Amino acid sequence: MLALIFSVALLVLSMVATLFGFRLLYRFLQDWVTQTTIGVFMGTFIYVCLCFLVTHQDAHSQFVPQISLLTSWVLVVFSFGFLVFYSHRIATSIQNPDMIARVVDDLYPALVGMHERAHGEGTGALPDDDAILARAASGGIVPCRKSGYLQHLDHGPLVIAAREAGALVVLRFRPGQFVLRGEPLASIVPASCAPRLEAAIDRHIAIGRHRTLSQDSEFAIAQIVEIAIRALSPAVNDTFTGVACVDWLADALLVLAERPLIEGNWYDAASELRVWLPAVRLERLVKLAFDQIRQASATTPAVLIRQLDVIRRLGPRMPDAARRALAEQTEAIRDTATALVALDSRDIDLAYERARAALAGVEVSEIADARTALRSAGPPGEVLAIEAGNG
Repeated sequence: MLALIFSVALLVLSMVATLFGFRLLYRFLQDWVTQTTIGVFMGTFIYVCLCFLVTHQDAHSQFVPQISLLTSWVLVVFSFGFLVFYSHRIATSIQNPDMIARVVDDLYPALVGMHERAHGEGTGALPDDDAILARAASGGIVPCRKSGYLQHLDHGPLVIAAREAGALVVLRFRPGQFVLRGEPLASIVPASCAPRLEAAIDRHIAIGRHRTLSQDSEFAIAQIVEIAIRALSPAVNDTFTGVACVDWLADALLVLAERPLIEGNWYDAASELRVWLPAVRLERLVKLAFDQIRQASATTPAVLIRQLDVIRRLGPRMPDAARRALAEQTEAIRDTATALVALDSRDIDLAYERARAALAGVEVSEIADARTALRSAGPPGEVLAIEAGNG
């Protein structure tokens, strides 16, 4: 039975890699039910072996541990009961909607943790990012010791170390970005404090081989987008999963809008800026959530219509910058749906008009009118060049 458990676990991991992609394997490897099931069977196996080892009967002595044998029977029954629970859990977790929803569920605790301030930290006004980068140009450089993804930043100890040194730590990368060995990981202002803070930066910034969700909101969006792209590929052609991904991406964007992303600024108790890193903006996540799915859905009107419907429902609840990004996506979706039959085109146009009405005040009509004028002004190649230039 223990060998069967291992075989089932490997089969599930193989299915997950095929259906969802390799980046989601860690969720099954870290699942407490899988780990507990293997542990329960392994523990029962070892306990029964020990009972067999001490049980003996010969011409001189006899020892049959009745309580231990009864305990073995109870453990075996409990192990098989847990196997039933494990099978149910696996059957539920490999379903696409459940997997997508659990990615979004993990996003909110990660955001809450990002906003928690450690002991000795304070708040302050948002700084001028350009001014911070200008100061960092003359600071001391702390190179990255190894290549990998920036996984986690323990900002509390860094703020304390920077305050004690009287310095400002300007990080060049944010969690989720790949850093090459030898690249400038941080700049220390003033430069004379760099040797004192180099060890603290190396100790409190985690660089690893893969991305994590703890401080990387883009990673959650990318995981759902990857599921959608696999579902919409010609080999799979699973429209329902693509639509489900669009729905849950809307919920993820709503979570990010209701609890804004941390700006990447941490202050000491005296409201002095001590640690700065590049912030990820909500409008960037909007683009990440829509672009690749839209590009993969050129011949799947159901997904494009759902994207427009999501824009209609999200628009009034988004900040201005994100609404402008949604307005651009509205026009891009309409441009994508050019080779559809008349019935599908009418559905797209209806969803498009509803999305435009929900985004009233974002100057969506001006964007549409500008693109219409571009199309009538010249050949497609020239239009694309003008649109790219207007960026």
